[in-house]
Amino acid sequence: MAAKRAAVEPAGLTVPQYATLFVLAENAGISGAALARACNVTPQAMAVVLRNLTERGLVERAPHPWHGNVLETRLTEQGRAALHLADERATAIERAMAEDLTPDERAQLRTLLARCTSAIRRAAEEQAAEAQQ
Repeated sequence: MAAKRAAVEPAGLTVPQYATLFVLAENAGISGAALARACNVTPQAMAVVLRNLTERGLVERAPHPWHGNVLETRLTEQGRAALHLADERATAIERAMAEDLTPDERAQLRTLLARCTSAIRRAAEEQAAEAQQ
């Protein structure tokens, strides 16, 4: 994460801002709530990220044409440029990491990470269930 943070810094972004722009590039018009889910953060955390990105002119928000209380979020040209720079640098970090592994090691890593994700999800669901009791 430190390497990724350093990679996106020249674009003037934090890792959460980079992730937000990355999701927005593929999902123009997405709502803040949906964006929060896609980035695995709370709606409150996403509101802070979006406010900062909007103030910097990297995203724009406008009411949905049919659902006035829903704000659609889109990248601006400036946001697209920042994403492009950050993505080039972040991708280079990811590529360097992947190139240091054999194809079998990459497959094994994906399997292990999937198992970790499942274990974390199960533990979180169990804690949530316990909290409701």
